[in-house]
Amino acid sequence: MKTITIGLGTCGVSAGGEKVFKAFHDELKEHPGTFQIKETGCVGMCYREVLVEISNGGDVSHMYGDVTPERVGRIVDEDVIGNTVIEDWLVSGAGREKGFFENQTRIVLRNCGKIDPGSMEEYVGTGGYQALEKVLKTMTPESVIDEVLKSGLRGRGGAGFPTGTKWKLTRAAAGTKKYIICNADEGDPGAFMDRSVLESDPHAVLEGMIIAAYAVGSDDLYIYCRAEYPKAIARLNQAIGQARRKGYLGKNILGTHFSFDIKIKEGAGAFVCGEETALIASIEGRRGMPRFRPPFPANAGLWGRPTSINNVETFANISWIILNGGAAYAAYGTADSKGTKVFAMAGKVRRTGLVEVPMGITINKIIFDVCGGIVNDRKFKAVQMGGPSGGCIPASMCETPIDYQQINKTGAIMGSGGLIVMDETTCMVDVARYFLTFTQSESCGKCTFCRIGTKRMLEILERISIGQGTMNDLDNLEELSLQIKSATLCGLGQSAPNPVITTLKYFRDEYVAHIQEKKCPAHVCASLLTYTINDKCTGCTVCAKACASNAITGSRKEIHVVDQEACIKCGKCFTVCRFDAVDKL
Repeated sequence: MKTITIGLGTCGVSAGGEKVFKAFHDELKEHPGTFQIKETGCVGMCYREVLVEISNGGDVSHMYGDVTPERVGRIVDEDVIGNTVIEDWLVSGAGREKGFFENQTRIVLRNCGKIDPGSMEEYVGTGGYQALEKVLKTMTPESVIDEVLKSGLRGRGGAGFPTGTKWKLTRAAAGTKKYIICNADEGDPGAFMDRSVLESDPHAVLEGMIIAAYAVGSDDLYIYCRAEYPKAIARLNQAIGQARRKGYLGKNILGTHFSFDIKIKEGAGAFVCGEETALIASIEGRRGMPRFRPPFPANAGLWGRPTSINNVETFANISWIILNGGAAYAAYGTADSKGTKVFAMAGKVRRTGLVEVPMGITINKIIFDVCGGIVNDRKFKAVQMGGPSGGCIPASMCETPIDYQQINKTGAIMGSGGLIVMDETTCMVDVARYFLTFTQSESCGKCTFCRIGTKRMLEILERISIGQGTMNDLDNLEELSLQIKSATLCGLGQSAPNPVITTLKYFRDEYVAHIQEKKCPAHVCASLLTYTINDKCTGCTVCAKACASNAITGSRKEIHVVDQEACIKCGKCFTVCRFDAVDKL
């Protein structure tokens, strides 16, 4: 039986996947029982959604990209029924999208885009819950922890603390009541790794959490997921219900004396709740604000009990490690950074989406070999890595391998895995201002240096971006950055200055241009732009009609002129001109 699989992760749905799904049902309603139509999660090619895979029921399949409801009829007639592949619409085979999958190593994403996330049977069919059976029936908690230690797995949520060590500390902590928490409060701009995994393979995360609970001696598990992820929450609730009915959750799991249960706590979208002590406060019903450490959560976490917190990607690795062995996982990566890492690729790169690569791969290889290079072949300028807590790495340093220590040396951090690619049209002052705007608004306000210091930094950046900055402002930015990093309580404040520090370090000339020349080299900062009309002007009057301030004058079929005093620098003339007659300087 032929199977038609449609990508219905958030990326697929936003591209029109539900309409495509319905169109296939409508086209094939005259053929009941002949073809199977099913959904899947994100395959990673977000830039080509809606994705539709046609399979003959065996190992042979092919995938179409950019599918719309209007294309469905032809796919059904020529391919599904007629057995003729439409070559022009393919994204797989014959060298298409070359390098995207070939340069990946998919462990966390092994099932994403392949199985129906709503079908527990399909997850079990891939070997799902075999690791849990192995753990409960043949391994001690200590041997589970040892295997995770052998793997070298480090937390994938930001700081990179060794996972096995965290479990070992929690297990050794005094007390009989202990907790496991999955941190799914993914708040970095441009990051969507955790959401995609939860939407595409929720049982892998649940299985990893249950194994962790067995290892540390917990029977109470929480998933803290922001409410802005409704599809992820819906699929988690569905998966939890299925696991309970099949005996993988609840009392006496798989006939043993072990009992586990999982609850979902929906967060309200506060970025600071990605910090583990703020997250704990939120679960307890208090305002999400960090606290001093020690004691660390491994000794006194949720309701004062020992608690181990890992993120979605970390838990999704666990069952693979148990089934294949810690040494097999440690065979990937570098001496200090083992295994693979998932990245959400965004920005000025051709292939935006989700990729999983072995640690040790260079940034350049991800951008050019996996993701196809820069859009419109513009000059590659920098990457922002680690979200608002990370930093900007210039193109000249992008032979740097993806490794916790090597990335830290650049001034950025690995973070949870957001990677925003920038080209020559990106203003680095504007990038720093954008991320400071985010972290300043997301500060919980507990620390004076974070609450007020980031505000003062933002004010300076805003002055520079409109041409009112001074060279002393650069010294003040650096001084404030050092004070905020050293005097704030949690990771949000300690890392908030990173985008400013790294852009000042690697792109200081752009700050100087804004201050001394009153120019934005990337032509981004509106207050510093000048619009003029060149001799390509045909006198069509389109720009004059579009000008909101009536700053453009001229007769039809004659070259027009911009009154610089009246111009409000909205850029509408530049946008509407079809003859490249408007210069932006």
